[in-house]
Amino acid sequence: MAGIELDRVSKVYPDGTRAITDLSIDVMDGELLVVVGPSGCGKTTALRMIAGLEKISDGEVRIGGEVVNTMPARDRDVAMVFQSYALYPHLTVFDNIAFGLTLRKTPRDVVERRVREVAELLELGEHLRRKPRHLSGGQRQRVAMGRAIVREPRAFLMDEPLSNLDAKLRVQMRAQIARIQRDLRATTVYVTHDQTEAMTLGDRVAVMRAGVLQQIASPQELYDEPVDTSVAAFIGSPPMNMVVAGFDVDDDGGASVSFGGHRLAVPQIVLRKRPALAAYSGRQLVLGIRSEDMDDAAIADGPEGTTLRSVADLVEAMGADVMVHFPVRAEQARTEEHETLDRESGRVRAPGGGALLVGRFRPRTRIFEGQPITVRVDTERLHFFDLDTGHSIRR
Repeated sequence: MAGIELDRVSKVYPDGTRAITDLSIDVMDGELLVVVGPSGCGKTTALRMIAGLEKISDGEVRIGGEVVNTMPARDRDVAMVFQSYALYPHLTVFDNIAFGLTLRKTPRDVVERRVREVAELLELGEHLRRKPRHLSGGQRQRVAMGRAIVREPRAFLMDEPLSNLDAKLRVQMRAQIARIQRDLRATTVYVTHDQTEAMTLGDRVAVMRAGVLQQIASPQELYDEPVDTSVAAFIGSPPMNMVVAGFDVDDDGGASVSFGGHRLAVPQIVLRKRPALAAYSGRQLVLGIRSEDMDDAAIADGPEGTTLRSVADLVEAMGADVMVHFPVRAEQARTEEHETLDRESGRVRAPGGGALLVGRFRPRTRIFEGQPITVRVDTERLHFFDLDTGHSIRR
């Protein structure tokens, strides 16, 4: 296996369309890096440039320390798994997996051994004599993965390999891909638009937007410390609640954030963690609250200055938790990610132009639509962003 480096890589098409701008990523040997972002953000273009299927306009791509900008795709020794299975329908599972080895004129006994080893790894042993049309979607995708694995390439490139599968099968295949990658310790770049897939699979996750890398970090760091509002809105389901709020520090050093007639006390531990907040006293900023950092105050204790009062607009019982939608009289901080989600889902905004927040409450809550509610907020986990730039206010 080998590491992959993208050093200030750009892609500009002949018509002037800029797909990638100054993309720099180091994928460590044996790492599974997931590249995630909305449609059209450039993630598949980046993958194709690594594979040699797309010319590089500027910068360098290195595989195992070797610059491969002008190297033909066939000589880069990387294997790509596509969204479509791209199997040969007239060949058996065995012959599909063995295809690359057969082209290289690998000795038959070696082909037989490698194919059976890979089939065992992918739980395809009993299907080797079948044709693709007799397999399920998940089995076909495993055959496509087997064809890549059997070559023992320097790196694997996966372009949304699970998007054609149904939801339940995607969950199963995610777990299997994670297990296979762990067992092989294979350098892997995995592209997806599904942030849940990204968070559950990646050793690290790179978030892209409009051809620019926004943030690259471990899944937990990405979730806990998004660098800006676009990452905060994209990572997490439902997206982070964001409202425009006023921030104030009093003479005694106590801080609070206020919006729509509500006031939340900002704990000292937050001020110590985010010293740059002090410069925002008397100014507006964007306040972010994750849905799981809110709960029903009737069953969740907390100090003063940690509650919001509203009326339940929509209650969704999910079994393990209850999603409660409620309005506040505040300006909702809108990002492109929020707008896209609203267009695609048809989500209704709060009446009167206010903000509609979503809280993930414990299942013991007994809240009904139209009922007045008091929401407890974990104020130690508040997020703050600059109103003009959208950048996180941290240090």
